[in-house]
Amino acid sequence: MVDSSYFNRSSTNIIKYPIITDKATRLLENNQYSFIVNPYSDKITIKAAIEYLFNVKVIKVNTCHLPKKKKRVGKYLGWKSHYKKAIVTLSQGDRINLFAEN
Repeated sequence: MVDSSYFNRSSTNIIKYPIITDKATRLLENNQYSFIVNPYSDKITIKAAIEYLFNVKVIKVNTCHLPKKKKRVGKYLGWKSHYKKAIVTLSQGDRINLFAEN
């Protein structure tokens, strides 16, 4: 198991930011949250980092590597970098507040 003091220092290196798209907001109904994570992190460290940062109980973590894509701006051709996405399923009573309430 991973020591909790490890996440005190590097939890922001594991979880980069949440994904807020149409598909990700539909997954919120099933209590699933999507995050961009460090490409070298595994499911165990992702689960421990989410539980440490948001104080919730994680049931399941699904991950996938998304490939780099071509991106054209005018006559210039570049690449959009690849990244790793994690879809985290929380227990029934837990939730993460991604949107600020007025």
